[in-house]
Amino acid sequence: MSKKKAPEDTAGFERKPGSETSEETMDTEAFDKNASAGTEEADQANSGGNQTGNEEQNKEDEELNTRYLRLAADFQNFRKRVEKEKSDIYAYANEKIVVDLLDVIDNFERALEHSEGSSDSFSEGMNMIFKQFKGVLEKSGVEEMTPHGEPFDPNFHHAVIMENSSEHESGNITQVLQKGYLLNKKVIRPAMVKVAE
Repeated sequence: MSKKKAPEDTAGFERKPGSETSEETMDTEAFDKNASAGTEEADQANSGGNQTGNEEQNKEDEELNTRYLRLAADFQNFRKRVEKEKSDIYAYANEKIVVDLLDVIDNFERALEHSEGSSDSFSEGMNMIFKQFKGVLEKSGVEEMTPHGEPFDPNFHHAVIMENSSEHESGNITQVLQKGYLLNKKVIRPAMVKVAE
């Protein structure tokens, strides 16, 4: 019988068991070193990538937080504006009807001025009705302005005539020609006045 030959390796020579050369051992060690060095470089690259990823994540978080704070502030401003508009609607809902009633008040006062001096029960009754009428308006927030002798203020007064006056300082109101009125501290009719030069 013929003996079988040992398998040949790719280099074309026989490999004997236990005959590994020191060169092969050295190649394996070098490969292991290179592999571990490559792993360390990859770890460093990954850690560097993680740092940049963390920075980007932090920036995104800051932007989202800033946007959230802006939205929250806008919402608070919106709520305040809506509440103010609502309170204004309630406060000045009667403005149109009150402005129309001011002419009635003026005529009522003129009629009562003509009836002064008469002591009949009719004029007394009219005075009582007028006081009641004014009381209802005051409960609704209507205030009368009587600025006689006060400094002229264009926000509250409407100057019709300038006149010389020895009794009043320059710029003060000498006479009220038509009363002014406020509704919940808002001018609904400025007082018509004469002003000292």
